[in-house]
This record gives sequence, structure tokens and C-alpha cells, in this order.
Amino acid sequence: MKLITLNTHSLIEEHYEEKLHAFAEMVRKEKPDILALQEVNQLACEEIWPDEELPGFVRCRGFLLPVRRGNHAGRLAELLKDSGLSYSWAWISAKLGYDRYDEGMAVFSLSPIADTDQLQISRSSDYHYWKTRKTLGISTEADPDIWFYTVHMGWWDDVEDPFTGQWEQLNRCLLEKGRLERGKNVWLLGDFNSPSAVSGEGYDCIRKTGWLDSYLLAEKKDDGATVDHVIDGWRDKMTEGESCRLDYIFSRNPVRIRSSRVICNGTLYPVVSDHFGVMIKQ
Repeated sequence: MKLITLNTHSLIEEHYEEKLHAFAEMVRKEKPDILALQEVNQLACEEIWPDEELPGFVRCRGFLLPVRRGNHAGRLAELLKDSGLSYSWAWISAKLGYDRYDEGMAVFSLSPIADTDQLQISRSSDYHYWKTRKTLGISTEADPDIWFYTVHMGWWDDVEDPFTGQWEQLNRCLLEKGRLERGKNVWLLGDFNSPSAVSGEGYDCIRKTGWLDSYLLAEKKDDGATVDHVIDGWRDKMTEGESCRLDYIFSRNPVRIRSSRVICNGTLYPVVSDHFGVMIKQ
């Protein structure tokens, strides 16, 4: 199995069209079984894109907001279909970003989606509050007992909605839904806003609660850095030229990971976002 995660920073990126096509080409070449994306945006003022016109789209249970023309995941799905790849995918949005984007997340699967799930993990559920957070999960027909969640966490030191509260809520929801029962596995893929090199904060919190970092499990790996410059949300926390690992793929159960690679970093595929991606192979 091959898994990929990327914070896409979609629609906001300079040279967006070029980067969208470059990313679609990477997916076409790698053909990941699961592709988890964050900051998957659409302009809130765009015309509605009917569900039945979206190739491979599966509406998440309980999510009513319409997909709109220009939705990043929808456009990616079209490009992949045009190249001969048929993915099943779901999308939700969590909030209004930059006062104009429905900012959300998406999960793509080569195997048809069997079920969907959305979890509210932030204290706030106000769609117009920029710190509101959700996660989106899917299971697939290939193995309905495995769940894949795309995650975009808040910051450790946020006074109003700290990382710890969001992390506890995420785990509580997974437990209540029976996702963590013996014999099942859960993958969390995404931007956790928690540098691995900073001790005593988000990354350590995740590992202390039993989640396994695929990067540490990998038999082959690179330096793992997914950000190499100051980005939004980190302007007062990073220095220019600093690199860090903010994006991860965690497994609830022990698994064999053959390799973990940073992608879309200019070395392995072109840069397409303010984050690099992570690709693991089992």
C-alpha cells in the first residue's frame, strides 16, 4: 500500500494552474492507494458544481455544503480521470478561510469508498472563525476495517483552542465510534502543526498516546523535512532558512513501512505548495 499526504495551500499559491497540473502528474505516476489533502479550497462565491458531475465523488455523511466550480479536489479528480485514473474521493470544508474560501480537506482512494466520517475537533464550530477544525475520514471496499483520516491540527500554544484539546477530542471521537477496537487500524495523515524536533509539545503528545510515526518505522527514509521556509501560521515561530517536519502519517497499530519519502520538494517532483508532501510505502 502507498499513502501520500500534502497540505495543498490550494488556490492561494502563485502559478496555481501550473502546480495543479504538476501535482496531478505526480499522482498519475505514483498511483497512491490513499491520497490525503488539506487546505483543499474553493471560492465560496462560485457556481455550484453538481455532485453527479464530479468524477468519483462521494458525499460525506452529514455534510451539506455544496461543491463549487473550481474546487481544488474536483479539478484534481477531473485531471486524473482524463489521464485514465479513476479515484473515489470525498471532500468537506471546516471554515471560511481568508474571508473568501471554503477551506477543507479531501481523501482520494483507488478502491471505492465504503464509508465516510467527519469529526469536529476544535472547541469552535463557527464556520466564520478561522481556527475551526474538522477531520475527514474514509474506509474503503478493499478493507472496511481500516480508516484513513486527513488531519489539519491547530497550534500547541494557542490560548483559545490549543492542540491538546483538539487532540483529545479527536481520540475521544475515534474511541466512541469504535475505530480503535482490536483488529482494526486507523491512519492519520496530514499537517499537525507540530515540529518533530520540539520536545514536550504536539509531536510528543501524539506519540505518548500510542500513535506510531511511519517515518520512524520506515526501513528507508530521507531527512523528513516538509517545510523549508517561513509559512503562514509560523511567521513568529520559525526563522528564515529553518527546516522542520510538520507533516506526518501516523498508524494506530504496528505496521511494516518499507520507505518514507518527502515529495513535491523540488528534488522528488516539483514544489506545488508551501508544504512538501510525504509518501510512504508498505
